[in-house]
Amino acid sequence: MSYFSYHPVERGPGRPDLPEPRRAEPGEWPRIEAALAIVNRDLAATLPDQRPLILMSCDEEVYVAMPDGSWQGNGIALAESGASHLLGLVADAAQETVMELLWQAWPVCPFHKMGTHSRPEGTTADWEGEARGEGAVWWCRGHHGGDCHDLAPVGELAGALPGKQRRELRRAERRRGGAR
Repeated sequence: MSYFSYHPVERGPGRPDLPEPRRAEPGEWPRIEAALAIVNRDLAATLPDQRPLILMSCDEEVYVAMPDGSWQGNGIALAESGASHLLGLVADAAQETVMELLWQAWPVCPFHKMGTHSRPEGTTADWEGEARGEGAVWWCRGHHGGDCHDLAPVGELAGALPGKQRRELRRAERRRGGAR
């Protein structure tokens, strides 16, 4: 489902009146907002020219969206917002939106040059996705040799960047007047 799914080509008889998506109000879903703030740190570290992602709401679901309100992928059901694996859900939703709307893999392992995925901390290479713990990491499958690894905890990708890229990120942050 995406933002565009809510806007039929023609409105009229026989077309259901779907609820209109809206930008989530600050403080409306504090746990989801906190998780998105963590994911946005990774976005700022790896795509410094990209503005932070926002939350959009429609009915009983929250979507991670681009700053213009467009999104791609599944929403986070409000019933799941108390789940212990919320950070992983938000990271997955953010990844889906960024990848589909910017047409690029995100985040990318700087060592293997391939996309990563969020997973629970400490899972094994053959993890099937059954249980999620509190923490989430960006996990890289590695090359064909089976050199999979946890790249960094979600929210801490800046520390996993190679030295030159990390230094450039700090310089850019200083130029913008912030500190990292």
